[in-house]
Amino acid sequence: MASARPSDRIEDIERFRVVNRRHFILSAALVANAGSWPAAGAQAAAGKPPLILVVGDSLSAEYGLKRGEGWVPLLDKRLAEQKIAATVVNASISGDTSAGGRARLPNLLAQHQPTHVVLELGANDALRGLPLAGTEDNLLQMTKAAQATGAQVLLVGIQVPPNYGSDYTRRFEAIFSKVAAATKAPVVPFLLKGIADGPDAAVLFQADRIHPTAAAQPRMLDNVWPALRKMLPK
Repeated sequence: MASARPSDRIEDIERFRVVNRRHFILSAALVANAGSWPAAGAQAAAGKPPLILVVGDSLSAEYGLKRGEGWVPLLDKRLAEQKIAATVVNASISGDTSAGGRARLPNLLAQHQPTHVVLELGANDALRGLPLAGTEDNLLQMTKAAQATGAQVLLVGIQVPPNYGSDYTRRFEAIFSKVAAATKAPVVPFLLKGIADGPDAAVLFQADRIHPTAAAQPRMLDNVWPALRKMLPK
């Protein structure tokens, strides 16, 4: 086979650069222009089999658990048991912040083209003492970007321990309801309801007292399921 000419290689490199530049511009537009996209995306997504994209942190990434024990894999099993033809993609990363999720989201939306997006982020923002305004804006822009593609978004809230101070805990908890109100997205107020604030909390957390055990994962799913089920086809 004849070898490629130098001019051919240069043309190939230029085409590669153009394609990647277009991909970058498209990914950035998902966030930057979220509020200006037409409703046609939602109409197109309506005809697709449900694909649920979960973007979260260690609470959704099975930190300290065996594969298959986390609430997201349990969601996959529940969908199958109830004969709901939906695919679940877990894009959660332990240690991720809302800023990290916001940076990853455009590529995730382009790659998976989800009909539903579950956003479970913010806990690590609090652990790192990041500004609440930044967390709120990140979640707001992520929600708008996903909705702009036609996907339905479910916000999953988290609460911080009382030792953060009553004012901080109240303001942090309010972030999720504020974003939900601004975007008309449903919200799960507290992923760890009945776990962190339940009578058996001591035995439902791993040794770090931050991450729930395998025994707590079905309860976490039960907290998410009612709101998510309403968003799925009957």
